[in-house]
Amino acid sequence: MANHFSLFSRFLFLLLPLLLQIHYVRSELQLNYYSESCPKAEEIIKEQVATLYHKHGNTAVSWIRNLFHDCMVKSCDASVYLDTANGQESEKTSPRNLGMRNFKYIETIKQALESECPNTVSCADIVALSARDGLLWLGGPHIEMRTGRKDSKESYLAEVESYLPNHNDSMSSVLSRFQSIGVDTEGTVALLGAHSVGRVHCVNLVHRLYPTVDPTIDPNYAEYLKGRCPSPDPNPQEVLYSRNDRETTMIIDNMYYKNILSNKGLLIVDQELVTDPTTSPFVEKMAADNGYFHDQFARALRILSENNPLTGDQGQIRKVCRYVNSD
Repeated sequence: MANHFSLFSRFLFLLLPLLLQIHYVRSELQLNYYSESCPKAEEIIKEQVATLYHKHGNTAVSWIRNLFHDCMVKSCDASVYLDTANGQESEKTSPRNLGMRNFKYIETIKQALESECPNTVSCADIVALSARDGLLWLGGPHIEMRTGRKDSKESYLAEVESYLPNHNDSMSSVLSRFQSIGVDTEGTVALLGAHSVGRVHCVNLVHRLYPTVDPTIDPNYAEYLKGRCPSPDPNPQEVLYSRNDRETTMIIDNMYYKNILSNKGLLIVDQELVTDPTTSPFVEKMAADNGYFHDQFARALRILSENNPLTGDQGQIRKVCRYVNSD
């Protein structure tokens, strides 16, 4: 017994510095980080997000997706914004990032910040704050988002598939990936509720329709999906999409959970939320209570936004979000 206790104590002793380091990195982020260096920073981002939303409503959805695709891959460091350059291929080229768009408007936000406070506000913080403000335009909850992230000096294309869950992954695999960054099962179910305002390219769902329809799909819904995706071999470059929620299309709400409980999920992972015993109780609870869904979504998105941020001298403040600084 004493030997077991001794081994456990040594394990904790070795693990403690790592846990403290993770806590320290996250604690370097703070509310109102730019209050002195660029007092208007958060207001500028809020104004730009609003302006862009009124011109291009889908930008609000893009900002939330950007945060997920950036922060799940190693760090919330705006690596997903980088274009292919200087021998580094962009994460945007990964099949997992198919359909991501509106990157050009990130530069619109960045330029507004550079005009006010040159070389001050990171693209990584634009990822977080644009998602926070975009969420409000989609009827979602307000989130107190901490800032102080730095931008990466490299992209991680080769590692995208190791970090980003795939729509065909098992539920245990999806849960494991989120748990690795501190998001629990309840939070994972809530984050998948972002599909409420999303759309899915036919490439990612035709395997459920052809050659035979997945029996877990509601037959009438399957007919709708076939109308949206008439070919079993869609062109990834064409605009061939279907929406998960046809009733409150641009509102992030619990209609997603009501739909999947009615066998109207687009992706396999959507339907697995209902059939997996570890996630189904949360699905039912979120379907019944939109406020509960919003609370859990806000909590999980905040955790995701603080995944392993670069702080201090670990990164840089890019002048243009698409490229690493040349100096």
